[in-house]
Amino acid sequence: MTYLHFKALHIIFVVSWFAGLFYMPRLFVYHTEAREKPSPEKEILFAQFIKMEKLLWNAIMTPACWLALIFGSVMLYLSPAWLEQDWMRLKLLFVLGLLAYHSYTRKILLEIRQEKFRYTSAQLRLYNEIATIFLFSIVFLVVLKNTVDWLWGVLGLVIFAIVIMAAVRVVKGLREKTKDNSV
Repeated sequence: MTYLHFKALHIIFVVSWFAGLFYMPRLFVYHTEAREKPSPEKEILFAQFIKMEKLLWNAIMTPACWLALIFGSVMLYLSPAWLEQDWMRLKLLFVLGLLAYHSYTRKILLEIRQEKFRYTSAQLRLYNEIATIFLFSIVFLVVLKNTVDWLWGVLGLVIFAIVIMAAVRVVKGLREKTKDNSV
């Protein structure tokens, strides 16, 4: 296999991993909101969400994470000069942050399975956007590879994060307003 084969596999598994990272917190939101449902609907939804979360974690997220890391490591092994580039070091720092996010998602998953709901659905919606920020950071860094652009990229990333958080708040406000008007 060539470097490009490993690169293609790395991209495929990064995309799969991110699919899970985007969907799992969304399931947490639905699972948290299901607490407000009456019995037996609540119990049925809880059982379904636990099943979906378990399958997503064990069959998609964790394997995709490991395979993305393995194929990325093979690429670095085949092209060790990448490690001398500032953009690659920064990318690897973002990957460490993404692994921390992945691990914290597991912590939330285990708490929710025990019906410990530490976060509101609005907080989980905000948490869900962290993966988006990592995705933008990593993709722009890999594509641009320029440290001068990186400084502007960080500023853009901060602005992007603020816009996402503001959008979540606006949607929450609209949702609450619609809920109040329907009562």
